[in-house]
Amino acid sequence: MTPESWQNLLSLALGFAMAGLFTSAYQLATSKVPSFGMLSTGPSPQAFAAVPLLMITAPFLIMRNTLLGQRQEGRRFEFVFLATVISGFWSLMSGMVLMMTLRAVL
Repeated sequence: MTPESWQNLLSLALGFAMAGLFTSAYQLATSKVPSFGMLSTGPSPQAFAAVPLLMITAPFLIMRNTLLGQRQEGRRFEFVFLATVISGFWSLMSGMVLMMTLRAVL
């Protein structure tokens, strides 16, 4: 495996880990599960403050909603596959941002 492939794999794993960590931390602090519905309150300080949280936790939320929907509603395989690809790409980009930030700091 090339070094670039290892870096992408590590970025993907870090993105998912960071999404899970922030989701669990939010749930621990507020006793509520974060969701994309936090943005539906209209233009308010709470919705504005939710944007960074949702940007980080989106891969976890997409996968959670997709797997729950597949189990409860019987969603088609194509929909689940597409949501998995989107979640993976988002996680990869989040992980790359984290890696670049760590490189800049260290």
